[in-house]
Amino acid sequence: MTTYRNPTPTVDVIVHRPDDKRQVLLIERRNPPHGWALPGGFLDYGEFAFDGAIREVMEETGLDVSGSTYQLFHAYSDPARDPRQHNLSLVFLAESDGTPHAADDANKARFHSLDALPSLAFDHATILSDYEAFLGGTRPPARR
Repeated sequence: MTTYRNPTPTVDVIVHRPDDKRQVLLIERRNPPHGWALPGGFLDYGEFAFDGAIREVMEETGLDVSGSTYQLFHAYSDPARDPRQHNLSLVFLAESDGTPHAADDANKARFHSLDALPSLAFDHATILSDYEAFLGGTRPPARR
């Protein structure tokens, strides 16, 4: 039997405030790699990506975005985007006016302005830069 090495599917979610799309939800990661990140994680076997995105936000922040997860934003597949292994992330957009509470593998969970972001893990600075450009009317670039 041939063994294939394929990227692992993950999801990340840009959760913004309904009245201010420049306020985005971040979690401070409990596990390495440390730093702040978008809520997200690995898809479960047999799980739809959309459902995984909703589940990950709920697990890490306690927020239910099932009624507001409204758009696939972009896919990110840089083999170096995660130092642990090659992960491919589908990034979704959602909104919430709730109060996040850190849970699961998050030490902290709170909204941050795009103008004052903390140090970000993975390629999440790139993702949020693309999101900021999207808010200004520019589509995210195709990435290798």
